[in-house]
Amino acid sequence: MLNILFITLPVFGVIAIGYAATRFKVMSPADIRTLGLFVLKFALPALVFTLLSQRHFAEIWNPAYLAVYGAASLSVFTLMLLTATLLQGRTLTQGAIQAMGSSVSNSGYVGYPIAVMVAGPAASVALALCMIIENALMIPLALTLAESGNNGGEPRPRLFFYLIARLAKNPLILAIVAGAAVSFLGIKLPVPVVKPLQMLAMASSATALFAVGGTLAGLQIKGTLGDIARIVTGKLTLHPLAVFLLLLLVPTLDPAMKKAMLIYASAPMLSVLALLGQPYGQEQTGAAALMVATLLSFLTISGLLLLI
Repeated sequence: MLNILFITLPVFGVIAIGYAATRFKVMSPADIRTLGLFVLKFALPALVFTLLSQRHFAEIWNPAYLAVYGAASLSVFTLMLLTATLLQGRTLTQGAIQAMGSSVSNSGYVGYPIAVMVAGPAASVALALCMIIENALMIPLALTLAESGNNGGEPRPRLFFYLIARLAKNPLILAIVAGAAVSFLGIKLPVPVVKPLQMLAMASSATALFAVGGTLAGLQIKGTLGDIARIVTGKLTLHPLAVFLLLLLVPTLDPAMKKAMLIYASAPMLSVLALLGQPYGQEQTGAAALMVATLLSFLTISGLLLLI
């Protein structure tokens, strides 16, 4: 148990420092947003590119991993969408945003710092594969359904092209593509290119966790408690459970990759859930679910680490 605390306490300790710094006005909400943007647009893409470009392409291309994580995420998304719309009377738009909260992880900000301590170098490859599923499949699917619900069930063709354009400009997606290309072609990058990227990559974990804590300081638990409980339960319980069950079907997958996948699935939901839900009236519910899930994830992730 002590070993588990040595892994989780530093991670959540940095989150607590970010929370306190913002709560006591050492950092402003604007400062936290700037840190978040730095991580999202520079540090995390640099980390993903650096780690992928330095690996052999055969290690990166892992269809079994993509299939398991994608199938688990889609299963949880579908279950939570049906529960919200058919059993609890939510609209398709509300259900899609809430289901996204249960099936898309904060893999880069919270999952990676823990996964790298447990799974080692495999955590970086697993991170890139998870981000492919999250950014290229789950988020576009949720937003398409949410927009469809806003337009009488008729998806707008422009929305599809808008989402494709967003993906094409997403620094994380670009880093994954570029890193995979460098790996596939066997290109050896010169030191003056590699060093700055490594320096940016080193700043990703602590800065991301600090930004998560600062974001939590500005959130309040407002929204329907039933919706919040459902979203949080789906994310912290059903998502890792679905991954665990599907992993039983692929016993040959690298054990380190399995551990990393379970940790990413057990992380709280993506930190921009409230922003993505804002146009659909789900900002307060998303923010409250994020706050509750992040706080509870200290216990759930610690429990998971005891089992794996």
